[in-house]
Amino acid sequence: MEKTVVLITGCSSGIGLGLAVRLASDSSQRFKGNRQPRGAFGRCPCSWHPYTSPGLGNIFATMRDLAKKERLLECVRGCHRDTLEILQLDVTNPASLASAIQRVPEQRVDVLVCNAGVGLMGPLETCSQEAIKAVFDVNLFGTINTIQAFLPGMKCRKAGKIIITSSVGALQGVPFNAVYCASKFAVEGLCESLAIVLQEFNIYITLIECGPVNTSFLSNMQSMDPEGHELQGLDPKTYALYRQYSQHCQSLFQDAAQDTDEVLQVFLDAICTPNPPLRCFTTQFFMPLTRLKLLSPDGSEYVQAMHKFVFSTSNSGQGPAGSGRLYLGGGPGAPLLCVPGMRKDTEQGW
Repeated sequence: MEKTVVLITGCSSGIGLGLAVRLASDSSQRFKGNRQPRGAFGRCPCSWHPYTSPGLGNIFATMRDLAKKERLLECVRGCHRDTLEILQLDVTNPASLASAIQRVPEQRVDVLVCNAGVGLMGPLETCSQEAIKAVFDVNLFGTINTIQAFLPGMKCRKAGKIIITSSVGALQGVPFNAVYCASKFAVEGLCESLAIVLQEFNIYITLIECGPVNTSFLSNMQSMDPEGHELQGLDPKTYALYRQYSQHCQSLFQDAAQDTDEVLQVFLDAICTPNPPLRCFTTQFFMPLTRLKLLSPDGSEYVQAMHKFVFSTSNSGQGPAGSGRLYLGGGPGAPLLCVPGMRKDTEQGW
């Protein structure tokens, strides 16, 4: 049986790392390599590394900084030397992309997982142009660069899957995450547009819409400390709202974050399903707000509902105090909704 070749960006931690380990550990060995490393015959075994030498496995776990590969190596512990390879790949650097492609035998990738990403949280007027550009360089242009690099080969083979780590923040605006949401909204438009054309090539694009996930993304993301110097000079009302939101965000992640394994299963299902859909949701908690945007196209009801959820000082319209849930009405049994302040699903420490 022909093995599936998968390349994943952003594997130094979080979902990228977890997905690489799960695929490399696949009990049915769908991703087990069947190639010898280039030049392995007659070479001293000490001169190549089982996880960083080319042409060995069918899972290519990539990261911008190979100095961070130790955690991934610890997770696999030498058990998957014929399955997993670690490559350096900076999605914002065309030369790095070109080099990574050359490390993949025959430049063949059956499943491309675009997972690398960064976050930015804070009042818009405090976000520097440098920080804003960095978010778009990774989240949007990095995704475009990666797809551009591997799409021609998929078109030539008339087969392939492109899996994008997306977010609830890609479908609905989240307070004080304007730049992050803008970058992810753009990725949604990119992928939806591509999907229409790529069906002619038997190539499927799937956006995995994540909520909060139990990784270190929130602690590692670039954000404005409510007590920090970045907010000096900010008007008192915005400052108070941001403090309130920061507290809301922290408690929500504590109460509502999904386990990584639960989210990884959605990725695995998309990879293994012959014809995956455009969007897969890791949780249904957010669907009421998604539907609200469709039911109220002018956006006013969504804006009011999100504002009430985050900033209301009373418990009116909410679930039990501290529950991190919003009641949207509809009678007994109507859904309670958890809304993320920022998702935590990508490569940490970018």
